Amino acid sequence: MYELSGKVYFINLPHDKEIIRSKIERSQECFINPSPNLDENYYFFVLEDTEHNKVIGVSMIHAQHGTEKEPHFYLKVSSEHKFSQTINTGFVHGTLKLGLDTDGPTEIGGLVLHPDYRGNKDKLGKQISFVRFLYMALHPQSFKPVVHSELMPPLDPDGNSPLWEAIGRRFMNMGYQEADKLSRNNKEFILSLFPSENIYMTLLTPEARNAIGKVGEDTQPVKKMLEKIGFTYVNEVDPFDGGPHYRAKLQDLTLVQGFKKAIVTDSLESKNFVRRDCIMSFNHPHYSFMATKLTLLYNPSENLVYFEKGAEDLNIPVGDEICFIPFN
Repeated sequence: MYELSGKVYFINLPHDKEIIRSKIERSQECFINPSPNLDENYYFFVLEDTEHNKVIGVSMIHAQHGTEKEPHFYLKVSSEHKFSQTINTGFVHGTLKLGLDTDGPTEIGGLVLHPDYRGNKDKLGKQISFVRFLYMALHPQSFKPVVHSELMPPLDPDGNSPLWEAIGRRFMNMGYQEADKLSRNNKEFILSLFPSENIYMTLLTPEARNAIGKVGEDTQPVKKMLEKIGFTYVNEVDPFDGGPHYRAKLQDLTLVQGFKKAIVTDSLESKNFVRRDCIMSFNHPHYSFMATKLTLLYNPSENLVYFEKGAEDLNIPVGDEICFIPFN
């Protein structure tokens, strides 16, 4: 995970061994005994190359992002109409206004796939992303009704944010990454120093305006995937870099609606089986949660699944219950 954290700049997956070690320990606790305070619960999922015994991907769920103590901050993207009868001229100005949420949603993030494994026919990035929705569908009571995702905007070659240079640096006198790092543990400075009234986009540099609500090239596939399963842009962006915020109700997501539980059978006597590509979870003797991508035969009328191939090493007994979500 430390190696993966160096591949991309994420606030929830910093390139710091001690922070990552503490996050792993907290995640292990949450899978077994989550706190009743949802904001304390972080779940990390890793994708393993079993042939080389190597973690090649990671993704995360934060059960609640935004509390009274640590609010979720955002910039509301809106517009303001101005018109002068004297000169018969009007303008529509894009605006940004700081907002906060003290009873925030569940957040997904920290999605990284090792560059050597990108473009794989098994769609590994999609696997490590989808597994989070399988877990939330299995344990909906452990999460908020709304799921939130903050996407990375385009940054300059040095990793700086044009929006931060246009606004943040002028009011806080620090660099983008320095401010982002400080905000992990203390967000008071945002509320105290950031402009509280409308910010007119026309006063920003072209580079800053163009970054608002946009995603970087590497993030385009994530954006398309989120939109395909039910997420929508909510006209909010990150106050530091202008990255767009996407949200959806957990129960409205197509993956959650396709969540199934079924019993393993070794018989194909019924003719009602249909082939399904899925992300499947099952009871494992050593892990509190484990999942894999698999093609199985599913009988919806009798709620049965039959494994053709690929499940031999999983040793799932006949009669056990498994759960799955669609992969395609």
